Amino acid sequence: MKQLLTLCAFAALPAFASEDIADQYPASELYSKPVEVIPHVWSAIGATAPPTYENAGHNNNLSFIVTGDGVVVVNGGASYALAKALNEEIKNVTSQPVKLVFNENGQGHAMLGNSYWAEQGVDIVAHVDAAAAFEESGHQSLRAAIATTKERADKTEVISPSITFEDAYIVEMGEMKIEARYLGPAHSPGDIVVWLPEQELVISGDMAFHERMLPIFEDTMTADWIETWETVFEPMGATYVIPGHGHPTNMDQVRRYTHDYLVYLRDKIGAHLDDGGTLADAYYVDQTPYTGLDTFEELATKNAGRVYEQMEFE
Repeated sequence: MKQLLTLCAFAALPAFASEDIADQYPASELYSKPVEVIPHVWSAIGATAPPTYENAGHNNNLSFIVTGDGVVVVNGGASYALAKALNEEIKNVTSQPVKLVFNENGQGHAMLGNSYWAEQGVDIVAHVDAAAAFEESGHQSLRAAIATTKERADKTEVISPSITFEDAYIVEMGEMKIEARYLGPAHSPGDIVVWLPEQELVISGDMAFHERMLPIFEDTMTADWIETWETVFEPMGATYVIPGHGHPTNMDQVRRYTHDYLVYLRDKIGAHLDDGGTLADAYYVDQTPYTGLDTFEELATKNAGRVYEQMEFE
């Protein structure tokens, strides 16, 4: 029954969120028009591509929950304009006002839109580590956004979250119980998931990727990410997953493109190290099972190099 519900819920979603499609929703600053994933939970799916002028930096998922007593937004967005465009779409769905915004992590595409939401007087919530990361790198993220999206970044400022937490921030609003949870190390400092236990839906943020290759940053500890996935994230038992990037799906699919990719790459690099392989050669370990993913060309070699540097001293 759950499998049938999943198929029905996602059957009406757009066919692509591709790095080959510059903009799926030209009438809006958003890359795509929000879709209702399950009743009362909506998401504007970002491009599965690096940020560009054409996609206005909207390359992650911007979601919102209509609770019956206000709206909760998940992700501030990559700019003032994107956050404003999302709110315009929210107003087309409901007359309920936005009462709370969660930032899924400290990256620019999660927090730079805080400048709009703060102007609306909305509380903005993030993990303490995400807030610290944004405090350290937010101005660099803004400079990068301006360089890429030019005037589309107008009015965007570095605004930190107004509320921070360490383990969990739980909200009961209207007909919804919404749990923002820090599960452990994952893609970047302060990654959180937003869990709707009654709906069995998780807005995973960058804990989980779909349809595009994940990037491994210098501070992405891949072994820790795998452990968090196996011991905390997947045991939550989500039926529906809105990933940080890519279309809403189920746990089987995000496991395939996130957990299984990390395990695969670590196995390849581990064998390369056992054979006395060098960093220069590590960039070219076999990743052909994942060549069909968007951003493969941009990220595969970088990911291999960073995993080599990690595992060399494990």
